[in-house]
Amino acid sequence: MASSHINAEALRAQLLGWYRKHARDLPWRQYRTPYPIWVSEIMLQQTRVDTVVPFFERFLARWPTVHDLATADPEEVRALWSGLGYYRRAQSMLKSAKIIHEEHNGEFPSDIEILGKLPGFGPYTRGAVASIAFDKAVPAVDGNVMRVLARVAAVEGDVRKGVANRNIWALAAELAVGEAPGDFNQSLIELGALICRKAAQCERCPINSHCHAYRLQKVDQFPYVAKRLPPKVEYWTALLLHDDQQLVLQSRPDRGRFANMWCPILLEGHLDVPSAQKAATALGISLTDPRLRPTVTHILTHRRLETTLYTCALPKELPSGARLISFSELGSLGLPRFTCKLIEAGLPGHLVPSNLPGRIASTGSTIRQPFFPFEHQEPNE
Repeated sequence: MASSHINAEALRAQLLGWYRKHARDLPWRQYRTPYPIWVSEIMLQQTRVDTVVPFFERFLARWPTVHDLATADPEEVRALWSGLGYYRRAQSMLKSAKIIHEEHNGEFPSDIEILGKLPGFGPYTRGAVASIAFDKAVPAVDGNVMRVLARVAAVEGDVRKGVANRNIWALAAELAVGEAPGDFNQSLIELGALICRKAAQCERCPINSHCHAYRLQKVDQFPYVAKRLPPKVEYWTALLLHDDQQLVLQSRPDRGRFANMWCPILLEGHLDVPSAQKAATALGISLTDPRLRPTVTHILTHRRLETTLYTCALPKELPSGARLISFSELGSLGLPRFTCKLIEAGLPGHLVPSNLPGRIASTGSTIRQPFFPFEHQEPNE
């Protein structure tokens, strides 16, 4: 690592000057108060900026303060989040909002250690909120910052773990000390998002004179990231019970896959028709004329779901936790993209509702991208 050769003061001055002239005009950057900054940082985890902007604006319009969010209807929060993906983020936000409202009198704690005890506040999030909202000289290392600093200091080894990761955070902490730490942390993120990308535009970089990888002409060799293991495959069977105007969805348990979200009836494993009928009977469902549809593949961060899909007529009795939902209601429910895919694959084309939340902003284009192009990452949360 070449951090001993870095002139931190000069690097900070040049990067801050560039940022203040070239930073994107993003809606959350008009705020210096912690609540909207926190909302934006949570939404930006593993999700692209252009996807987040409309969700952020709708969220702030609906729940403008942490008090509003703390007292919000969880189903309404999940519904607004539908299409953004990574639904555990919304659950963590609700828990944190309640804690801030009840234990901190609605005031965001400024202490980074206290922030770190709130649900969903990993190392990046607490550093971002503390530096931007409270002007704390603390680091905030996301995927973009990791890439920038790995090149600046020519950090050897897998930057996501071990010594290499600790070196990145140590350099970020050193650089955070000085004028406007929040702006500086954002300037590192901005540089990684706009210039120091996977295909770096080094000639345009305002700090290329400080970049050890650039001097060595080895920019494309940094950062090093070990290949991830392929996602594990899970096999499911889904029963899409419907007629021409409504369908049956079931609220998932509080824990596990798609917690508290609405899905068709899900059974574990790939089941043939007799097995599916037997499993459905055990749930109190009598399957009428089950029809096999194409297998639906859905990619999560560490899992690939392969789902055998049957469509069936509506049952006389609904299983526990299930609701009969009209197509017009779908836009007001917390539906994961997985559910939207099953509905799109199972219903005839003329019946597929246009108000499916997954059609507003599919997360499929974000969760399949490689590690570093994402705006913000919380790999430890």
